[in-house]
Amino acid sequence: METLLVRLKPYDARRGHVLRRFTYAGIKFQEERGWYRVEKAVADYLRTVRQLPSDRHSPLAFDVCTEAEAKALEVGEAEESKVKRSATDDIKLVTARPVGAVTTEDLPKPSPPADDKDNRRGKRERE
Repeated sequence: METLLVRLKPYDARRGHVLRRFTYAGIKFQEERGWYRVEKAVADYLRTVRQLPSDRHSPLAFDVCTEAEAKALEVGEAEESKVKRSATDDIKLVTARPVGAVTTEDLPKPSPPADDKDNRRGKRERE
């Protein structure tokens, strides 16, 4: 019997990954549990599941992989999570602002609106 590894994609609302649990064929998939080993027929169905069932353009809900692909995926995620740079990394020079550069603090303060003016916005003219 052929098996594959599946997992719910990690929660990331910015990317549209909003599912935290999903039940199919009596198996409750939870995001925090990680990988599940399932039969190929179950994996083939989970390959088609979307984050929002009614939206065919929403992202896929599951990662479906062989064991080797899952290990490679985890290694790649571990590499991406390392944000901190070490002193031996090739770090580009960050230049400071030149002396005399104008900042927002140098701009004149706006005067308060006069009471006799109409404070509503006018319609923009088309260009």
